[in-house]
Amino acid sequence: MTEDTYAVHPPSARWTHVALRVNDIDATIAWYTEHTPLSLLARREDEFGYGAWLGHSDSVEHPFLLVVSQFLEGKDPFGDSPHAVLGPFAHIGIELCSRADIEAAAATAEADGSLAMPPTQMPPPIGYICMARDPDGNT
Repeated sequence: MTEDTYAVHPPSARWTHVALRVNDIDATIAWYTEHTPLSLLARREDEFGYGAWLGHSDSVEHPFLLVVSQFLEGKDPFGDSPHAVLGPFAHIGIELCSRADIEAAAATAEADGSLAMPPTQMPPPIGYICMARDPDGNT
């Protein structure tokens, strides 16, 4: 963040986002808006490629976003780095309201082949969980 670019600053440092490099931004947006409670909040294109911000539209005061970027050929500033994928344990965690919601999410993921771990009861404090893989293999 630079003073020249941004006129509004948070009152204190805060955690704002997780960013993922993706292969197909349209497929990624479609997957996250179908499989999670996240909505597409913003999308842009520049000389490097495409970016999208997914999150909860009602979290303006303290947003936490998933930022996804698809870089154009030859424009990826991290092109020499391996394309990191979250998984099998590293993951994006989204809390659902009930066991039924988790089972429904798992059924949706199973139907399109993205279920990575079926609903499983884990010990406290974790609880009842499942995992799905996005189009790039992130869980």
